[in-house]
Amino acid sequence: MRARRLGIHTQHEAVVFMRTDCHVCRSEGLTAHSRVLLLADGRQVLATLYQVSSDLLTTNEIGLSESAWSRLGADEGDAIYVRHPERVESFSRVRARLFGNRLGDQDFAPILSDVSSGRYSDIELAAFITGTSAFPLDEAETVALTRSMVEVGDRLVWPGGTVVDKHCVGGLPGNRTTPIVVAIVAAHGLTIPKTSSRAITSPAGTADTMETMAPVDLTIEQIRRVVEEESGCIVWGGAVRLSPADDVLIRVERALDLDSEGQLVASVMSKKIAAGSSHLVLDLPVGPTAKVRSEAAAIALSNRLSAVATAFGLRSRIVLTDGTQPVGRGIGPALEAHDVLRVLQGSAGAPIDLKERACALAGALLELGGRAQTGEGRQLAARALDDGRAWAKFQRICEAQGGMRVPPTARQRSPILASSAGVVRSIDNRRIAKLAKLAGAPDAKAAGVELHVRLGDPVAVGEPLCTVHAQTPGELRYALDYAWSGAAIFEIGD
Repeated sequence: MRARRLGIHTQHEAVVFMRTDCHVCRSEGLTAHSRVLLLADGRQVLATLYQVSSDLLTTNEIGLSESAWSRLGADEGDAIYVRHPERVESFSRVRARLFGNRLGDQDFAPILSDVSSGRYSDIELAAFITGTSAFPLDEAETVALTRSMVEVGDRLVWPGGTVVDKHCVGGLPGNRTTPIVVAIVAAHGLTIPKTSSRAITSPAGTADTMETMAPVDLTIEQIRRVVEEESGCIVWGGAVRLSPADDVLIRVERALDLDSEGQLVASVMSKKIAAGSSHLVLDLPVGPTAKVRSEAAAIALSNRLSAVATAFGLRSRIVLTDGTQPVGRGIGPALEAHDVLRVLQGSAGAPIDLKERACALAGALLELGGRAQTGEGRQLAARALDDGRAWAKFQRICEAQGGMRVPPTARQRSPILASSAGVVRSIDNRRIAKLAKLAGAPDAKAAGVELHVRLGDPVAVGEPLCTVHAQTPGELRYALDYAWSGAAIFEIGD
């Protein structure tokens, strides 16, 4: 078959197109959704087949999606050989899990190896994620999954004994403490190589927000250089092979809007272990519309996280925080970046709740890492903000990562007004996150929601509760339609 680049974007899945009446499809019995192995000049890619019956292709052409094209490294007109792939043996273990069987190291290892090498289709990935969500992973399975995730990727090793890190389990819009925490902790001389993820089901991940202020897609060699120079970094973990299977799973989890406890714990811990962390602080926001909704659920998740950390020799501290409302004012990559910069710069309008939360987490890391006595870490962290050391350190980290950027601003804005007077009794984290996503976040970096009220604030009729930011009129209208359709984002009471 002759290669043809179709310019079709299928995100990460390699997809190819062939005519229904081509000789290869007929002779090999290939139909739509068949898995095929493509070979070209010593390179090979496993892809999903779709068929066409129009004149888009000739009978001797094979059309490649952008993902398949880049991975195969083909040129227009190159000879492509197509054959049936070998059976993915590890998927039998996924089927076993779907039928309620527990899995161990000997099961997860081949599954994660095949996942990271691209042998699973999106349908098969969805089956694996569903099978470990509907029938939750137990502690032994979570440890085994974590170990397999680490082993299929690279690992960073740092000189010295103490390498600190922090992570938030998510579910709380605007909770963008990481850039502030890294700047504070690195300013105090602790090593903190922070690898962060992009958004899974939220309007922004730490990597999405940081990318509006500095490059985040660094190589392992670049990460080492930045950390050697500045003691810390804030980079996208997906740009390097630290737990690469997790990045594949996250992409499908985002599409499914699933983030189960076992997968969450394995995702977090595998990245921390692969990054070479020895001391870890975990932020668990608890609230009725957060990811963790009750104290009992928080305790259960804390125990699972602590158990997995202990299994791999990590010292950890769990910090339960307030998850009853969003943190800061901005929800969305650039809007959250503006909040971060205001806190680091000590601006008069900096969100107090974001500053206090960042100081609490940074203080816990300073204590865990031996830079502060128990109970003194928060004060030490606040001092680095107040005297400008954290801001200076953050600027140097950004420059070392490739240069500081100015976060973008949205072209379209519209306020959402209070329809009644009273006091703000609740803000639904999930619904306001959905509003920000409908406005275009996180793909449109400037899109999202800017909050104007907090719990307990009095409001008058017609007073702005928040402002929706979008890049296009269509996205703005789509978000506003949701807000005006009766979605109870804000509860105003007496």
